[in-house]
Amino acid sequence: MAEHPAYPVGLRLTGRRVVVLGGGQVAQRRLPALIAAGADIHLVSPEATPSVEAMADTGEITWTRRPYAEGDLAEAWYALIATGDQEANSRASAEAERHRVWCVRSDDADRATAWTPATGHSEGVTIAVLTTDAKGRDPRHTAAIRDAVVEGLRDGTLVAPHHRTRTPGVALVGGGPGDPDLITVRGRRLLAEADVVVADRLGPRDLLAELPPHVEVIDAAKIPYGRYMAQEAINNALIEHARQGRSVVRLKGGDPYVFGRGMEELQALAEAGIPCTVVPGISSSISVPGAAGIPVTHRGVAHEFTVVSGHVAPDDERSLVDWPSLAKLTGTLVILMGVDKIGKIAETLVAHGKPADTPVALVQEGTTAAQRRVDATLATVADTVRTEDVRPPAVIIIGDVVNVGPHPSK
Repeated sequence: MAEHPAYPVGLRLTGRRVVVLGGGQVAQRRLPALIAAGADIHLVSPEATPSVEAMADTGEITWTRRPYAEGDLAEAWYALIATGDQEANSRASAEAERHRVWCVRSDDADRATAWTPATGHSEGVTIAVLTTDAKGRDPRHTAAIRDAVVEGLRDGTLVAPHHRTRTPGVALVGGGPGDPDLITVRGRRLLAEADVVVADRLGPRDLLAELPPHVEVIDAAKIPYGRYMAQEAINNALIEHARQGRSVVRLKGGDPYVFGRGMEELQALAEAGIPCTVVPGISSSISVPGAAGIPVTHRGVAHEFTVVSGHVAPDDERSLVDWPSLAKLTGTLVILMGVDKIGKIAETLVAHGKPADTPVALVQEGTTAAQRRVDATLATVADTVRTEDVRPPAVIIIGDVVNVGPHPSK
């Protein structure tokens, strides 16, 4: 058998009897895929890991709590032998051979009639990597090849052209806080497949350099006519390019729906009859404090955190924030877009009962190579912003969690 390579095949196990012998770590790793395949799974084992036991408790598998016995593989289509008893494994393997049941053995691949490939998934495709012969089997090597292929498909570095007609439309992609590695796998894949990218100033700019030359990049930060008209122009650009049959990505910083005006864009697309996909992103309200060593919650320090837009001052009639109530909270307050208003914000919080010595941290250009952290208190933060020349984009964290990490406030 070792002289010939294994023949790769995909098994359709829906509703078919599959027997798993042993409820340890091997079974725990292999069972989810068998469950996903719709197999009628029968586990035979006196014991099982908590995760495997939970699968039995929820009815995903049937568990017989005893060691292997002759006849357990009757009527099976496929068997996974993974007990710690080598003699029982050999007897079960012999039974599988007699009944012509394809059998995987975790303890002795040479005596198995089937091997489990290293598998991965990407957009409806299963990638399976199988060593060509038993003598040279190296699970780490096959897993590394699998990982490289899957990662390449997911992040767009390995592009497999689609030979089907793509449905034109728009994807609102949250690019994360700035570090290009923090965009989601799905977001990166859609970016790699885009014909047009409408990019925010605060999006992960380094990703734009990776786009193929044919991709049209529209700098949303430079669309004219001011803030209101800029948004209208962005909406029109998305609609226009999608109507031309192009795949459009609206690349936004953070998450599309966290002060990102993503819903306005989705509503405009819906009114125009343009299909739209929303891809969530990592919000800077959580990730930037974390990158600076500040947890937004910490046991015994903060049981809640509140994210607030600071682009409108507390005394501005357009403000929708209940600042007096925020001053009474004991948790963490995270302010986005508030650098130029932080003096008035701090003054308002103190006026409504927040202690003046409450720690404050400002994290500028969070998660990027230019990241820096400046610490202050509510009493000193306005002066600190001026003397330290803190500029947007910066996330402001207010609360005792500022002192939890390795960088205590000054």
